[in-house]
Amino acid sequence: MQKEQSLAENTVQRLRTMILRGELASGTPLQERTFAEKLGVSRTPVREAIARLVSEGLVTRTHRGVPTVNRISITELVEILHARRLLECETARQTASVHSDPEIWLKYKRILAGYLSGERPDRAEHADFDYALHMQIARMAGSSLLCEMIEGLKLKTRIFDQGEIPARFEPGVREHIAILDAILARDPDAAEGAMRVHIDNAREAILTHINRLM
Repeated sequence: MQKEQSLAENTVQRLRTMILRGELASGTPLQERTFAEKLGVSRTPVREAIARLVSEGLVTRTHRGVPTVNRISITELVEILHARRLLECETARQTASVHSDPEIWLKYKRILAGYLSGERPDRAEHADFDYALHMQIARMAGSSLLCEMIEGLKLKTRIFDQGEIPARFEPGVREHIAILDAILARDPDAAEGAMRVHIDNAREAILTHINRLM
């Protein structure tokens, strides 16, 4: 049983990564047989993985029941970013209010400083870092429910990271540093404000990018 659960979880992670890294574009059908062969597993873990991804909002089913990589509408995206703004500003405030090991945040600052002084990470690496930082802030706020909600919303918007919008890379790095500085200073107001600026700027860049493509 444990082996089967491990295989199913591994299959979920592999398919999720393929979607988040843009290897499977929006609208791509997820045929069980095709992906079972591609991933070297049976159809059962693929079926279970697709069900998980449907629950996460990364995959949807057509009127004929065919699972496909989800297309997020502009309306839905605006709603998701609004929800993230509310939730993540609160977690930034809460995290800045608690006693935490400064080394946790200094580690992230060192990576960000390296991004500014050295070569940029590739899209996948930066997306992984961005996700890890936001989730670390959410976890340190102390609410498992908030953390779970933010994770679901973050997954849906991860395809619009700075790899997709190169002009957002350096501003995004500096905004992250401002958030970390406020947390290190244990300044809840500054942390909340810095997170609000970060998400508002990301929202504006994403919507501008989408409008240019239309």
